[in-house]
Amino acid sequence: MKTRRVALAKRPDGEPREDDFALVEDDLPDPGPGEVLVRATLLSVDPYQRGRMSETRSYARSLELGDTITSQTLGEVVESNNPRLAPGDVVVGQLGWTEYAVVPGHQVRRVPDGIPPAAALHVLGTTGLTAYFGLLDVGKPKPGDTVVVSGAAGAVGQLVGQIAKLMGCRTVGIAGRPGKVRDLTEAYGYDAGIDYKREDVKATLKEACPDGVDVYFDNVGGEITDLVLARLALHARVVVCGQISQYNNREPQLGPRNLGLLIVHRARMEGFLVVDYAHRYDEALQRLGRWVLEGKLHYTEHVTEGIENAPRAFIGMLRGENRGKTLVRLPE
Repeated sequence: MKTRRVALAKRPDGEPREDDFALVEDDLPDPGPGEVLVRATLLSVDPYQRGRMSETRSYARSLELGDTITSQTLGEVVESNNPRLAPGDVVVGQLGWTEYAVVPGHQVRRVPDGIPPAAALHVLGTTGLTAYFGLLDVGKPKPGDTVVVSGAAGAVGQLVGQIAKLMGCRTVGIAGRPGKVRDLTEAYGYDAGIDYKREDVKATLKEACPDGVDVYFDNVGGEITDLVLARLALHARVVVCGQISQYNNREPQLGPRNLGLLIVHRARMEGFLVVDYAHRYDEALQRLGRWVLEGKLHYTEHVTEGIENAPRAFIGMLRGENRGKTLVRLPE
């Protein structure tokens, strides 16, 4: 049996190009004891994948040339030699950009009945868990706080704003392009949206946050973060989730060195990884699932068709062309 996968052909120099990737066809082994054969149906596309393509030291090892691009994958069990799983089960796991995979059964988890399949890669998956723990455990919002989110129309950002509203906070989202900014207020319930491509962010932030920023959920870094730090309130919390504006830089970007504002405002800045909270995933997924069923959490998906188009979807996501969670759908 043959399968196709997207592999790293060469390391991107600056912004990734489609020829940095290769579509490779492999022979697929039969499942061994305890293993399952999974047919992929949806592939996740996320900013963290850019870091895995670099040799720069990070929290996870770099991909080697020829490796399958790492990702969360949703799929269906086709064959099973594992007593936990049966053919037809819908599962999710770190299988990568591939059409089929043979893996030990413990490397995938079954998606509970009643959950929309795509949600297991989004609001009820790693994306939702990132928003949940980053905001609630690191940001520690209190009723009445002003919460500012950069990359607010993206997969994580759209959920952070809604969870903050459920906590009784006032929310301000920063995004690029008018359609995304409309989504912030009309689809995700943000109190205000700022278009960083068209507006004076410094002036608009001052108007939108007259009493300062109590919690800043940072998905982008760079100039936007410099401007938000200048509006921090006393004892503010800065949650560093991502730095997407910096991922393609050949050299570190030099900007205003305003970390001294953390002293002035007695503020705290903290990065986090969602895997640090693995022991509490069930707790978070139960709460997120209840909010979805009650209609309190809304989400948007940006879907591209075909595994051969996964690199194009990834490049577009880094450019901010997506509206919501970026996914690649594979045909049956």
